[in-house]
Amino acid sequence: MVAKLVNYFLPAWLSSDTDNLRTERIFISVLLIAALSDLLGINLAIEINIAVLAYLLFANAAINILLLYLYKNGLSKTVAAHLFLSQHAVSFLIQAYFQGGLMAPAPAAFFLLPAVAMLILGKKPAVWWVIISVMMTTIFLIYESAIGPLQIGYDQEKQRMFFFSSLVGTNVTIFFILLVYENSKNRALESVQKKNADLIATQSQLIQSEKMASLGELTAGIAHEIQNPLNFVNNFSEVNMELISELKEELDAGNLEDIKAIANDIAINEEKILHHGKRADAIVKGMLQHSRTNNGQKELTDINVLCDEYLRLAFHGIRAKDNSFNADFKTEFDAFLPEINTIPQDIGRVLLNLINNAFYAVAEKKRSMAELDNYEPTVTISTKNLIESIEISVKDNGNGIPEEIMNKIFQPFFTTKPTGQGTGLGLSLAYDIVKAHGGELIVETEQGKGSVFIIQIPIKYY
Repeated sequence: MVAKLVNYFLPAWLSSDTDNLRTERIFISVLLIAALSDLLGINLAIEINIAVLAYLLFANAAINILLLYLYKNGLSKTVAAHLFLSQHAVSFLIQAYFQGGLMAPAPAAFFLLPAVAMLILGKKPAVWWVIISVMMTTIFLIYESAIGPLQIGYDQEKQRMFFFSSLVGTNVTIFFILLVYENSKNRALESVQKKNADLIATQSQLIQSEKMASLGELTAGIAHEIQNPLNFVNNFSEVNMELISELKEELDAGNLEDIKAIANDIAINEEKILHHGKRADAIVKGMLQHSRTNNGQKELTDINVLCDEYLRLAFHGIRAKDNSFNADFKTEFDAFLPEINTIPQDIGRVLLNLINNAFYAVAEKKRSMAELDNYEPTVTISTKNLIESIEISVKDNGNGIPEEIMNKIFQPFFTTKPTGQGTGLGLSLAYDIVKAHGGELIVETEQGKGSVFIIQIPIKYY
């Protein structure tokens, strides 16, 4: 019932924004509560024989309803709120005058003006209403100090009941106003929590999509890397088949020494088959690790091996998509780089993004300099032991990053790639991953000469 009444007074032109509707509903509810409080006070005014206050309270209630209708039909909320506060300020003054001045219940209601102003208008208007309420109280003090106490205009035999009813009425009114605010705040909090949960879910989906997109880029590289160990497995298996045939012949002949030599060759070949099989298995496991949702499990990681693996996978992945692509890639690994405790699939994603961006940069420069033969696209990945941390650098000799977008490159969804070629999440996620490892992701660039992305991760990462 109350909700329907509040919704009835909502202006049709009001936006459907949740926060905006919340403040408007609070405003309407306060005016309705005030109107109800005024109507309930009429009976008390009649009971203590102050007819003028009964008419005043009725007028207050009527003005409140009128303001709601005007607001519903286009009157500004700010104007309506100030009119509401002003008419109650005048009403409190008149009530205080008839009730006997400062010693009556009405002046105590002056404090409601800034409180309600804070609730329906905000902080700045509330400050002015604090000043107004203090001035109104001060006027009574000065007047009564100069002239003397005001005459009480009601039946004093009913003073006790009058004071009791005034206190109860004021407390109940304040309670319902605060209840409206509390309920509204809780609904707003629930809305924010739901939006936050939706954003977190969407973010997780986007991160997983980004991971799967990068996995797609790796697919060709993975196929290339798996092909090599599979070739070895197939070749050594064929050799062993021939050796087994020879072994059968030597068994029939009873040549023990030859049998031992052939068996030894088969064993060596089996070791090689096992080695290359494990290599293929490691590549597949790495692919599965990359695609899985991160469980946050840290482990000691050989960064040099990780860098070398993702550099080759990225290169062959791009080559599979674009046969015309060609670039020189170099590694400068620190042989004394210690293993560090990381989440390897996360660091792998960072490396993949930086390496792919580097290859993209040199490819774009190569296209723009197609007429020139002296440009050699080069991507270099290097590592360095900084004693307390390790450093990984991914350097390209592309066009560099324009100065005007340098402060945007780590922002989510920002990309300079054509539509459909980038989500704009790669560098943002890379930055977050490095930060989560307690590290820094730094970029250095020179227009026309290229860029270098530097990852620094503390060795003591727990």
